[in-house]
Amino acid sequence: MQVEVLTDEDGLKGAWFAATIIEPSGEDKYLIEYLSLRNDDDTEFLREVIRACNIRPCPPEIIVVDGFKVWDAVDAYCNEGWWVGVIAKVLINSNYEVNFIEYDEKTTFNQADLRPHQDWLNGKWVVP
Repeated sequence: MQVEVLTDEDGLKGAWFAATIIEPSGEDKYLIEYLSLRNDDDTEFLREVIRACNIRPCPPEIIVVDGFKVWDAVDAYCNEGWWVGVIAKVLINSNYEVNFIEYDEKTTFNQADLRPHQDWLNGKWVVP
């Protein structure tokens, strides 16, 4: 089953990464294999045991027709994962400046690397 996984690892905290559930691994834990993160010697995809509360289904795709607006909550694809941010500025050519509040950092992204932010709450996807 393909899912997204939240990690608390330093430097990756707060990002959601695509993964596949391999098998249950104890009470409320699962062995997962990341789809983009590799092991230290880059020979295979990283596997790790993750608590169920840090696993969610992949969010449904929301088509953004007219682009994003300032203050829209988005997920930005960066460093192999989806990071939660807010549109700080609309630039030209479908580019946006995204503010990552948790890290007090702003970075420019093309619309192709952004998706509307959604939260998985009580078994349902919610757009804030």
